[in-house]
Amino acid sequence: MSATTREQRQWAMGVGALCVVPVIITSNYLLHVMVLIFIWSFIYTAWSMMGRFGLVSFGHGAFMGIGAYCVTMLWNTQGISPWLGIPVAVLLAVLLAVLIGYPCFRFRITGHYFALVTLALTEVVRSSVVALRDYTGGSLGVTPNSVLKEGTTWSITALQFADKRVFFYIALALWLFGLWVWQRIDRSMLRYAMQAVSQEEDAAASVGVNVTRAKLTVTVVSAALTALGGALYGQYQQYINPETVASIAVSLQIVFAVIAGGMFVKFGPTVGAVFTLLLTEGLRVGIGNKINALDSTIYGAMLVLFIICMPTGILGKLQEKWRGAKASGAAA
Repeated sequence: MSATTREQRQWAMGVGALCVVPVIITSNYLLHVMVLIFIWSFIYTAWSMMGRFGLVSFGHGAFMGIGAYCVTMLWNTQGISPWLGIPVAVLLAVLLAVLIGYPCFRFRITGHYFALVTLALTEVVRSSVVALRDYTGGSLGVTPNSVLKEGTTWSITALQFADKRVFFYIALALWLFGLWVWQRIDRSMLRYAMQAVSQEEDAAASVGVNVTRAKLTVTVVSAALTALGGALYGQYQQYINPETVASIAVSLQIVFAVIAGGMFVKFGPTVGAVFTLLLTEGLRVGIGNKINALDSTIYGAMLVLFIICMPTGILGKLQEKWRGAKASGAAA
């Protein structure tokens, strides 16, 4: 059996096992946590497509916020279905990514300067949402107009479902799509171009790599996927506010989760999502709201620890130990 066939069989078995989870698990709370893990894993995977090549962005809270708010506002004010609102939101995120990314890459604004530009982008989007309080609800947030009334448990047009099992399968498909895109990039020439660019831009350009186009392509793909994740997150939660979808805290959470899980491994962001969601739920159940901004403080402290002690993340570290054990066994 070839390695490709074996991998395909493993994928099929894994996806099949996940598909029967809602049949086995009847707890709405557990299904809710798993839906959030899949959605956040997708968003974290989108960020890792930039982060693994040295493009550290703190602006993904902006893209996520655009996805969530654009779909909700079109539905609430114009009655436009999320099926049409999502492509519009993704397009807006792509345009914003080009607007910010092209000047930065064209004039070689890289490293911490690029991070600061994207950080400012998130704050601009958050402030805009708050300023347009007459339409967006401001800091109080907004709820998509619900069509689920007595006797109605789902609406395909509004993308609203009372049964969490439906969103489980939607979130599962979203997560698998994110992994597929990650793998396509990983196996394309774009990966080698970006690896060369991340090491030395001048050397990469001298061998024919279009540095600006390569960086912009990765940024656009990452922004589009993040906006898609934000749109579906808003549809699932049925409530959004600037602090949960378009704030600097969200951007920092994304960065922390990917670094914690391992940004250089395909399933690293998923491990990071599991880790952060369990940490968040543990803090919520154990401490609640007794200490303000405790989760952000812990995220910041752990981010520093992971960067210093475990830069490859949890999954990356496990893979290193596994390779070391195999090498030792082969040598013996």
